[in-house]
Amino acid sequence: MPVIAAPHKAASVNPLKSSQPLGAALAFLGVAEAMPLLHGSQGCTSFALVQCVRHFKETIPLQTTAMDEVATILGGADHLEEALLNLKNRTRPKLIGVCTTALVETRGEDFAGDLALVRKRRAAELAGTDVVLVHTPDFDGALEEGFGKAVKALVEALVPAAPRRAAETGKVAIFPGWHLTVADLDLVRDTVESFGLDPVIVPDISGSLDGTVPGRWIPTTYGGTPVEAIRDLGSVAHAIAIGEHVRPAVEALAARAGVPFTVVETLSTLAAADRFVALLARLSGRPVPARLRRARSRLQDAMLDGHFHFAGKRVAIAAEPDHLYGLATLFAGLGAEIAVAVTTTGRSPSLAAVPAAEVVVGDLDELELRAGATGCDLLVTHSHGRQASERLGVPLMRVGFPIFDRLGGPYRRGVLYDGVRDLIFDAANIVQAHQPVHTPDSLDPFRDRGEPHVSRSSPAPH
Repeated sequence: MPVIAAPHKAASVNPLKSSQPLGAALAFLGVAEAMPLLHGSQGCTSFALVQCVRHFKETIPLQTTAMDEVATILGGADHLEEALLNLKNRTRPKLIGVCTTALVETRGEDFAGDLALVRKRRAAELAGTDVVLVHTPDFDGALEEGFGKAVKALVEALVPAAPRRAAETGKVAIFPGWHLTVADLDLVRDTVESFGLDPVIVPDISGSLDGTVPGRWIPTTYGGTPVEAIRDLGSVAHAIAIGEHVRPAVEALAARAGVPFTVVETLSTLAAADRFVALLARLSGRPVPARLRRARSRLQDAMLDGHFHFAGKRVAIAAEPDHLYGLATLFAGLGAEIAVAVTTTGRSPSLAAVPAAEVVVGDLDELELRAGATGCDLLVTHSHGRQASERLGVPLMRVGFPIFDRLGGPYRRGVLYDGVRDLIFDAANIVQAHQPVHTPDSLDPFRDRGEPHVSRSSPAPH
């Protein structure tokens, strides 16, 4: 069990983490015909919007209550009501996800009470639109916690609290972590469907942030999980959470509708993929399909090939807790040493299982200093780690959010048999590309001694 080192700096240098409101907005972006609304100043929303646009390279529907100086002092209930009515009239969303920011959270407003009054007073105008509130102050937590809170809020706001209904045989709810990409979700869906099961993925960015271009302008999300499907989650036979940060969501579903659940900490290792596939086989009563057995064999071969490139290598990883756990477990399984592990928050239970001597709650400056001091061979973090990579002369593997200086980040796979194989190949290729290339000149024993050298093509001396 690693030591969890608390932050000791007065300021963050080259921050690692993104804010809770951004994580919550990312969750709402996976719901069909939804509109995330950040309750705070315009600057808070602009920052989140820029991050999402740079990462996904797509149009992102994201709005703000645009709190000004007067509203900050007197209260933002009027701004919240005005924003809700404007969004309802202009975009006609099925769902508005209200994410609070540090500005209004510091003031200590009664958001739930304000929303209740707005719903009562404006019931006719807001009819047909669900409003979901999630408390996500910027000064606490990180992207992972904000995402998990939003998914839990969706369950508590939309799923009726009622005795257990007759489960629909073969219907399974999947609650993916924030770190699963568009391609990851497609792979998870295909795997579940290969057992004859019907997956309901909540939230599902593979339908809303997958790069498709609609034939007309749509002001809200134009894909993702339908609100009606979330409302009907009480009828699923089983729920599966991928990551500890979405455990509260499946626990809320179990409490409200009696749905049994399983939490899978990661899907980024062979053992974890095996557990997931075995669970699907048990739920469906079917044997594992031949193509999955074949994919497993290919992953085993990739692990054997990759082991030669990672055995003894020192790796430095900076990521959100659940993502850090999955990546560190994969590299450790390939024979690498997790010399440096940096994360964004120390409250996640997954940190206790990270295969490292110490996990530091810190920033990318901590990653750079520690990686330089321990002589790491590979840095693993998002695009903001590129400066550390350049200064240290150590290759960078880009993972997580945001990845803005490379194309295709949302479409890279890193889970289950095929995805883990791709991840191993990507990492091994990065390591190989930065190894010194041995040529005949580099092996010339006379080159650095100042002695005359006669090549094979030169005439013999007289």
